Amino acid sequence: MIDRAMAPASSTADRRGADPMPARTTPWVPLETVAPQAWQDLAERALEPNGYYLPGWERAVNASARGRTGTSVLCAWDDAQPSHLIGLMPVTSLWRACKLPLPALASGHPYGTLCTPLLDAASAEPALARLLGEARRTGARAVLLRDMSVAGPVMQAFDSVLRREGLRSRVVQSYERAYLDATSDGEKVLQDALGAKKLKELRRQRHRLAEHVEVRFEVARAAGEVSAALEIFLNLEASGWKGRRGTALIQHDGDATFIRRAAPLLAQDNACEIVSLLAGETAVASGIVLRHQRRAFFFKLGVDERFAKYSPGVQLTLDLTRHLCNDPAISSADSTAGPDHPMINPIWRGRLAIGDVLVPLYKSDPVVEIIHAALIARREGLGFARRAVHAIRDLAKNRTATPQPRR
Repeated sequence: MIDRAMAPASSTADRRGADPMPARTTPWVPLETVAPQAWQDLAERALEPNGYYLPGWERAVNASARGRTGTSVLCAWDDAQPSHLIGLMPVTSLWRACKLPLPALASGHPYGTLCTPLLDAASAEPALARLLGEARRTGARAVLLRDMSVAGPVMQAFDSVLRREGLRSRVVQSYERAYLDATSDGEKVLQDALGAKKLKELRRQRHRLAEHVEVRFEVARAAGEVSAALEIFLNLEASGWKGRRGTALIQHDGDATFIRRAAPLLAQDNACEIVSLLAGETAVASGIVLRHQRRAFFFKLGVDERFAKYSPGVQLTLDLTRHLCNDPAISSADSTAGPDHPMINPIWRGRLAIGDVLVPLYKSDPVVEIIHAALIARREGLGFARRAVHAIRDLAKNRTATPQPRR
């Protein structure tokens, strides 16, 4: 059965099937027991940024977010300084992550689509070797790194450590998502991405919006400002398609509690800001942006669909692009969007490779082959299900749009 440290707050699903992780004293610890200051200090020294694994964010997710509570962590501590954290990897069982009853760990999901572990830049490989050793002590045969930056320095450290141990990681699935190089002039970035004709059309839309009221771009940075702007964002998000689909943050108490706790907390460390496009006193678009080291993370966007003809989401993203390119503290931005995103892909033309990577813990282990095959089969099954859902939706749209003959 699953170790209780890895069990979700509600374990009904776990009782429906056997989890192969052994019932024994394990080296992982509940996420909330890791000292926040040691975690924050590690984040400041991290080899690769991940705003979704900042302690203020992930602790808030773990406390209340739907389906994301009860996460544990593997930690690597410095022998010379026992209070010095040099590696941290939130984890859960593969059963809980993927409903596969196999002896593997999976990245704990932090709501944002990035699970790159935090490694001390000065001792990344020793930290990683220790984390893998801790994973072995749980009885796991492999670790599934979900939503991993597959070409970043942390993955390079994984591959280096694995090579020394005669092991090799395997990419289960991967895609590329929009990414912004913020070291260039913002206007040039937009000109190169969209071209003069498209930018002229967007300026025309903005001028039409500004015919009767002032249109302005605002950034909330202080904790109090972020709390107030967050409420506007939450209502905007719920007013659109996410609200109709039931996936808006404010529609679920646990999710609303998490974001109301996390956003102002991160703002105290200049790690969260809320950007808004206003027409007079009306917010027509709003977005949450996290910041870690020199990278920004575009978490979510909400728009007022009554202003759809003015492209409010695009207009806000244009202003955000200029804002980030003008900020000397930011050198890049991760859209954290899905592949082929129709709004942001044409604007942010850089690409970041993201994937699920299976890391074996033992050489020539037949169990890893079973785990890999099961993950591939699950991916293909989910892909078929998604295609079926899209086909049904398209059919429903077509039936609505085409007048049906009377019977």
